[in-house]
Amino acid sequence: MRKPRKRSFAELVSENKRQLLKDQDAMEKIEERLELKRLNKAE
Repeated sequence: MRKPRKRSFAELVSENKRQLLKDQDAMEKIEERLELKRLNKAE
């Protein structure tokens, strides 16, 4: 059997990004967190 090739960190990040872009619920949670951070910074 062949040994599976290890993926680089950049490959893992891009795969994760593709999955998140497909997941609407996860995107909404991320947007909410970013909005809260931006509001807290503005204070």
